[in-house]
Amino acid sequence: MLIVMDKSAAADQIEAVAELIRSMGLRAQVLPGSIRTAIGVMGNVGYVDADQVMLMPGVREIIHVSKPYKLVSREWKPEDSVVRVGDVPIGGHSSFVLIAGPCSIESDEQAIACACEVKKRGAAVFRGGIFKPRTAPYDFQGLGALGVAILNEIRKNVGLPVVTEVLHVKNLELVASCADMLQIGTRNMQNFDLLVEAARTGLPILLKRGMSARMEEFLLAAEYILDAGNSQVVLCERGIRTFETATRNTLDLNTVALVRELSHLPIIVDPSHGTGRASLVKPLSLASKAAGAHGVMVEVHPNPTRALSDGQQSLDFERFKELASALGF
Repeated sequence: MLIVMDKSAAADQIEAVAELIRSMGLRAQVLPGSIRTAIGVMGNVGYVDADQVMLMPGVREIIHVSKPYKLVSREWKPEDSVVRVGDVPIGGHSSFVLIAGPCSIESDEQAIACACEVKKRGAAVFRGGIFKPRTAPYDFQGLGALGVAILNEIRKNVGLPVVTEVLHVKNLELVASCADMLQIGTRNMQNFDLLVEAARTGLPILLKRGMSARMEEFLLAAEYILDAGNSQVVLCERGIRTFETATRNTLDLNTVALVRELSHLPIIVDPSHGTGRASLVKPLSLASKAAGAHGVMVEVHPNPTRALSDGQQSLDFERFKELASALGF
């Protein structure tokens, strides 16, 4: 339920309504906005009788939020949310954001070379994994703790904020020590314990869509993070599993337009995982921008043929330069 206050409502009237809600055993969240001030009501398992609330001074209307995902919905917050990764804004009317770097951090030399190159070409955030979820147990799993110093070197000396994936609650503190944004990968989209604990770090969260997740499941996963008290969430469409085998996944750009309609959260696209083919990254990045995405995240490697993971979908430096130019950087 959403309680919309009059524009002229005084601070003490707003607090009085919030206190009434708390007295009912529910949670009240004051939501100031440029258009309206509202109070979100959480904790109810069914319909709440709003007659008593409507009698309170300053209350204009009651909106019963119909969707199962409430905090991420446009009904709850009509204005676009803007998430800050370091000093980089993502969402709303902010500039289109380019996030780039290798799938896996392999060495100091490889990571620094990538970071310097992508920054030179317009990337605002560096991506690089130190813990990697791989389908086969024999594949490169990342440098783990050895990669922490490398990511912190990029943050300090190259001057790019870092997004990197966290796989387990047990590694959360370690990963948070070298990240400006925590990535929850596709395999962990519904790892609800991890979502809640990651939210509690206070760091922005990049939430990737599960490989077979429906839109409602995707938004409900984000709801866990917001419900845990962290509103700094960026959604990421990275392709879904379908019957098609010509590409690694089917990049669902419907998601971009639909999320912009249903939710106030920013959304970016990962065309590298979405297609699995380096040759398709540029056209699908342009399509993502045209569909309304707030940015793209792409994989870049100095020598993709020698990459320890995802070389077939990684851009070399020349291809990344072409992509950045095509996107207007």
